[in-house]
Amino acid sequence: MILTVTLNAAVDRTLTVPNFEVGFRHRATETMTLPGGKGVNVARAVKTLGQPVIATGFAGGRTGDRIIADLNREGILSDFVRIEDVSRTSTAVVDPTTGRTTEINEYGPDITPRELELLLDKIDYLLKAADLVVAAGSLPRGLEPSFYAELIARLKASGIPVFFDTYGEALRYGIKAGPDMVFPNQVEAEMVVGYEFSSNEDFVRAAGNIRALGVTSAVIKSKMGCVAQIVDGGRVHTIMGRAPQVEAVSTVGSGDSIVGGYAARFLEGASPDDCLRFALACAAANALQPGAGVFDPSDAHRLAPGVEIEEVDA
Repeated sequence: MILTVTLNAAVDRTLTVPNFEVGFRHRATETMTLPGGKGVNVARAVKTLGQPVIATGFAGGRTGDRIIADLNREGILSDFVRIEDVSRTSTAVVDPTTGRTTEINEYGPDITPRELELLLDKIDYLLKAADLVVAAGSLPRGLEPSFYAELIARLKASGIPVFFDTYGEALRYGIKAGPDMVFPNQVEAEMVVGYEFSSNEDFVRAAGNIRALGVTSAVIKSKMGCVAQIVDGGRVHTIMGRAPQVEAVSTVGSGDSIVGGYAARFLEGASPDDCLRFALACAAANALQPGAGVFDPSDAHRLAPGVEIEEVDA
């Protein structure tokens, strides 16, 4: 079973607005509302792929009520800590005529020390049934950037593999705690290593630099696919993956679908190449329709043979 931890869960609204322009009045042609936050999106992708998953984190107020109710409606098992403050709402505006997406995300609730203690106790309990933990997403107010480092250390003490996906200072701290795998995008990875990428060699070098900070394996996501250094069987595999070209409707959640697809295939015992191939196929399938972590698994299986995977020298 995969356990996902989403500290800053949200209600995600995706509005489809053709010819969107700032400063003008528009009417959305389509609206989709789903429970969100990176960990929740990963849980949705994992559930879609038929793997058992349970989502935990914080949920507060009427927004939190809706997050839990909608997860139940989707058939995604959840066990959230109820908090006093109100969970956030995030909005994405998708313009199908240009393929561009504009995102507006709230900061999220304030978390009290008592609520944090309750969540840590709940995670300890849920770990008894978990085979893999995915900690993903931003931090709500009231939690220091170093919190992910403390959480990862706690998770690693259980001996269960830990996947990690966030950004900014929280990512820097979390990497040093030594998760088994991290999934930064290009901008996030550039912030960690301190230089911009202009070539494939820069991506490869950055993956190695991130591993040197304490991570076992690193997958750097880009618009074209990913570059990864993955340890398997005591050997380091340096892999470049290119996603298949699709007519994208919305790329929101494609990065989370990479994490979910990789996690699902990882638990099946697949090789690093196969895990990455399927993860990138899930990302492409996610781009075919609005909604983070929303895709048809048959699309992922159909697109997987079109993913280009190449193992290169580090």
